[in-house]
Amino acid sequence: MAVKVLLVDDDALVRAGLRMMLSAAEDIVVVGEASDGGSAVTATQTHRPDVVLMDIRMPEVDGITATGRLRALPEPPQVVVLTTFHVDDYVLRALRGGASGFLLKDTPPADILDAVRRVAAGDAMLSPAVTRTLLAHVADNDRNDRRSDARHRLATLTEREREVAVAVGSGATNAEIGAQLFMSEGTVKAHVSRLLVKLDAPNRVHIAIIVHDAAL
Repeated sequence: MAVKVLLVDDDALVRAGLRMMLSAAEDIVVVGEASDGGSAVTATQTHRPDVVLMDIRMPEVDGITATGRLRALPEPPQVVVLTTFHVDDYVLRALRGGASGFLLKDTPPADILDAVRRVAAGDAMLSPAVTRTLLAHVADNDRNDRRSDARHRLATLTEREREVAVAVGSGATNAEIGAQLFMSEGTVKAHVSRLLVKLDAPNRVHIAIIVHDAAL
């Protein structure tokens, strides 16, 4: 089935460009648009998208607030925030609020399509390079306060779960983790599902943050 996408951006030209690009893919369909974070919730409830591409800086209700509201819905969509900047406090706050990742607005079309597919499938969409940049930024904020909590959470994991968590923290996909740890992709998915529960993490990005906070 096609991946259903909702576009949320206050710039009509940006929305039009994204719609044109996404509509060219046979397995992706744009089901709706919203011009601000406030209307994003209503549009989500109406169109039931799998993935929401969310501008992070918008007047009135911004992408950070809107992401939190969407993630609080029953059966919430995956949210990917869009930004013209690299990792900054806005992006970090959105990720901590439940976003599955972020894309720069000048990301090549093929990479945006790949990100939508990966997020819809429950996979991470952060490349290793982007993950390192993100986690380096995280490391500069409340490092000592967060390390104790992260290590306490990871102490509940089995050795195998810990290996999977570290691999997720590197930005690896399920297929890549399977190859590294000699497991089937289905087994990796099962481990990741347990990690989300045990670590009380809303998505894979949070697993990566916890792993880095613990200095692994």
